[in-house]
Amino acid sequence: MKKLLAPLLLSGLLASTSLLAQNYQDKVTLVIHGGAGTITRQNMTPEREKAYRETLTLALQQGHQVLKRGGTSLEAVEAAVRVMEDSPLFNAGKGAVFTSEGKNEMDAAVMNGKDLSAGAVAGLTTVRNPIRAALAVMQSSPHVMMIGKGAEQFAQKQGIELVDPSYFYTEARYKALERAQKDEKVELDHTEKEKKAVKSAPKTGARTPEEELIFVEGKKFGTVGCVALDQYGNLAAGTSTGGMTNKRYGRVGDVPIIGAGTYANNATCAISATGHGEYFIRSVVAYDVSALMEYKGLSVQQAADEVVMKKLVERGGEGGLIALDRQGNIAMPFNSSGMYRGYIKADGTSEVLIYKE
Repeated sequence: MKKLLAPLLLSGLLASTSLLAQNYQDKVTLVIHGGAGTITRQNMTPEREKAYRETLTLALQQGHQVLKRGGTSLEAVEAAVRVMEDSPLFNAGKGAVFTSEGKNEMDAAVMNGKDLSAGAVAGLTTVRNPIRAALAVMQSSPHVMMIGKGAEQFAQKQGIELVDPSYFYTEARYKALERAQKDEKVELDHTEKEKKAVKSAPKTGARTPEEELIFVEGKKFGTVGCVALDQYGNLAAGTSTGGMTNKRYGRVGDVPIIGAGTYANNATCAISATGHGEYFIRSVVAYDVSALMEYKGLSVQQAADEVVMKKLVERGGEGGLIALDRQGNIAMPFNSSGMYRGYIKADGTSEVLIYKE
């Protein structure tokens, strides 16, 4: 009898496991953002909008391909974020803004909702894809965060690609630094004064093709991020940024601080934020969304709106976030003029959005 029961029990277990996987296969979802801020149709040229939409679409497709072939949410997050890190359009990786010393210092973080493991890096200057370094910290070290030269030494030992700092140079970002230094104040990627100057400037000039495509008006927060749900029912989040233009004294924002700009927990949601980092740190924005879901029973949309549209606004913080729960429900609230964002579902249905719709 025991010999007969064993195969039946095994068969039942495999069937239930297969059913569980099938349930999540229908819910597989990936969401991305490329920064929030003063992004309006009035400030955007058709050419720039086309460039941003194409890169955001590519990021969605790359992440979706990973999920479609059975990859994990962490692998999908890395793939999507790397696309945006490799593009000069966003303030991350190749398009990172400059510090007051004329350097590019980048931060990134990842988190696994399955076991709450996390990895973060800050102050990188030679790692081509900071998101890869953050993932390596999580997977190949006992630590959660590494910074500066130590993080770069670790990345090198892990076989992660290093580049000369000149790789991150873009003329548009360097000119933004020069304008910020002239104004003698730290700006969050851009300033309102810049906006006026650009509007009054003649339309002709020696702008490079790259400068024509990079959006340099208003206070745009160019941080990039991704959240994903895989067929195994696991959530993951990843975020990458170049921080503030003209930042000083080794400033680090919310991105690599787990619970502030990045968070994931299978019991609640996965979050990646973009905005004025200091406010997101003080408000522990990413974890706050999760906590509202866990302790007050709010939906992911209700919790995200409570934090971004109410709490942050009351405290003077500008920005937004993307959020995803284990049922594939999405929230993408922002309290700025616009936010580069998009999603793709299990069946390949996708949408890219920029403005307040």
